[in-house]
Amino acid sequence: MFQPKTAFSGFSVNDLAKAKAFYIQALGLHVVEEGGGLRLHLPGGGTAFAYPKDNHQPATFTMLDFVVDDIDAAVEELKSRSVSFERYEGMVQDEKGIMRGISQKMGPDIAWFKDPAGNILAVLQAE
Repeated sequence: MFQPKTAFSGFSVNDLAKAKAFYIQALGLHVVEEGGGLRLHLPGGGTAFAYPKDNHQPATFTMLDFVVDDIDAAVEELKSRSVSFERYEGMVQDEKGIMRGISQKMGPDIAWFKDPAGNILAVLQAE
């Protein structure tokens, strides 16, 4: 019978030191070096594991979402920490880079950014 004790996400990065600095300094996460990689302690109690990979290819999809109460405040705070937000063709995003899904009844308000390895992350507000 399948009875896992826990679960976590894992993803590769091309520079462990840069990833560690970004996840600590820009995102304010608690990060622990573990088993040749980084254990990221996520809000709400979950974890993710970042590991080095020589031929790393960035994720071409959003691989980690951070849920916030106030997306405007979160975007401004992240920008103050030198995080740049992505713009995607075909997505209607405001001047801050936020796609406003709530007002259009089309999902959350969401803004995308990348970690130093090019993996796509997002900050979102569901209501």
